[in-house]
Amino acid sequence: MKYVVCVPDGCADEPVDALDGRTPLEVADMPTLRSLAARGELGRAAVIPPGLPPGSDVGNMSIFGYDPARYHTGRAPIEAAALNLKLGPDQVAYRCNLVTIGADGTMVDFAGGHPSSDEARKVIEALDDELGGSGLEFHAGVEYRHIMVAPAAWSDATCIPPHDLTDKPAVGPTGPAAPDLQAVMEASRRIVGRFGLEANQVWLWGQGFQPQMPPFTERFGLDAALCSAVDLVRGLGVLTGIEVVDVEGMTPGYDTDYAAQRECALDALADGADLFIIHIEATDEAGHAGDVEEKVRSLERWDSLVLGDLVDGLDRLGSWRLLLLPDHATPLRLKTHTPDPVPYLLVDSVRPGPGGTYSERAVAGLPAVPGHELMPRLVGL
Repeated sequence: MKYVVCVPDGCADEPVDALDGRTPLEVADMPTLRSLAARGELGRAAVIPPGLPPGSDVGNMSIFGYDPARYHTGRAPIEAAALNLKLGPDQVAYRCNLVTIGADGTMVDFAGGHPSSDEARKVIEALDDELGGSGLEFHAGVEYRHIMVAPAAWSDATCIPPHDLTDKPAVGPTGPAAPDLQAVMEASRRIVGRFGLEANQVWLWGQGFQPQMPPFTERFGLDAALCSAVDLVRGLGVLTGIEVVDVEGMTPGYDTDYAAQRECALDALADGADLFIIHIEATDEAGHAGDVEEKVRSLERWDSLVLGDLVDGLDRLGSWRLLLLPDHATPLRLKTHTPDPVPYLLVDSVRPGPGGTYSERAVAGLPAVPGHELMPRLVGL
């Protein structure tokens, strides 16, 4: 038996006026998904437990089969793991976005104009040279997503994720560590501004200490692998011992090579992996941008470039099960995440399910199951 988990990040949504009151999932032309839904089990998953922030860190931890209420310590330490950073007990990691703040103090762009990773690396290296020291370190990640490591005493602060502030006043940190964090953010302006990017400073948030998570193989008895262009998801792989596979042409944007990620999954399964996780960020990026057409287009690419040939390839390998669900909703209207339950689809190649339609509206009346319970169900535990 082979297992595949498909994560179209943030694809769940709300009815959209521009789509005549339908959601992107209801509008997108996805014949393979329709066919899978007709033979599978549909439901609602509470991937964001009550009281936790509706982020990809929490949602993907749920999808991986780990209860965030037990294991989640913050977003940044998960991403730090993807950079092979091992934090000591006296260190806290912060997510360090390159952002664009307007002259009026508005969060113009939480992604700082999406600089390339090479462009961003030069900025982060300069920040480390000029602001680092005394326990402060800056580490380059992907595009606008980076990590700052600080002394543990800097952990006590309340920080708003920058994507929650889009087109709103950029409200800074509060709490005992806020003055230190604000000083770094202010000082970053003179450094970031030298590089000619749309980004003009850093934004610190998502802090936490490194979590201790049991290996996936011990928890589920399976060898697993994943592909994702997002450090957060890759970091969860590192922390749980899931093999992280690099894919040429894979990006965290709209231009990712969907087909290459599909082939990566099939190759890994053919080479002996029991389970593979395919994570693609594009639908979430479209939600944050409020781009209706791109969100629909990204869903259709999932269907035409991933799901169709994925099913054919799985059939050639033998029996299989597939789980598809997003890690959270990213409504176009709000341009940020919500904690609402999301639709899931569970398909078994041998045993047909009751069937249905994969959309938010179609499963709205069903009870929401805890998201971390779906992985055990997928693998038959």
